[in-house]
Amino acid sequence: MSEQTTGFYREGVAPRAISTAQLLGQVMFLVAVALGFCALGTLLGRDLALGTARICSFAGFGMLLVSSFAGQRFRVGAFAMGWLFATALMIGLGLGPIIDYYLEADATALTQAFVGTAATVAAAGALGFVVSKDLAPWMRPVAMIVFVAAFGTIIWSLFGGTLSPLVSAGIYLLSALLIVIDFNFIRKHGTEDDAIWLATGIFVSIVNIFLSLLNIFSSR
Repeated sequence: MSEQTTGFYREGVAPRAISTAQLLGQVMFLVAVALGFCALGTLLGRDLALGTARICSFAGFGMLLVSSFAGQRFRVGAFAMGWLFATALMIGLGLGPIIDYYLEADATALTQAFVGTAATVAAAGALGFVVSKDLAPWMRPVAMIVFVAAFGTIIWSLFGGTLSPLVSAGIYLLSALLIVIDFNFIRKHGTEDDAIWLATGIFVSIVNIFLSLLNIFSSR
């Protein structure tokens, strides 16, 4: 694996080899725990003032940027794992008032978004494993767009804005594409040191997919 391929996420090191099944298990375990922290954040943040929720969203996005550019300490090891979970918690706190609003106003759209997100992640992950082409060169630009879109979508919602279904569909497709790329990378290049930053990308994509579907279903 070349440093150029993964330069957006981590510095070139000599990572230990790991089977694809083991790496996939580690990545998805981290994603599941991150989603758990995010869900906890939405529960704790449901009564937050919008201003406080915005601050949490800004903090979560800032933590994502740090994990992307601040070096190996934020991408490999126990500290990086804790950083991912703390980031997920902050993002969840920012989402709290949004989820609480939909629970009251349109619970059906919320349920549809949950189901659609699960189906999309399963399909995109499977596609990433069967695509023979190496998609790693697309990782950097797509990841940057998805990370910015996640931040923009949450902030826009907290300021009372509503994205058009077409914009939401575009974010949905890009986020699903990043999951395809991440799973393709797991199969073709992944090592043990890649687990945390791959889990971060997949987690952010899942949040984006959920919010995009929520906006689409609630716009009907």
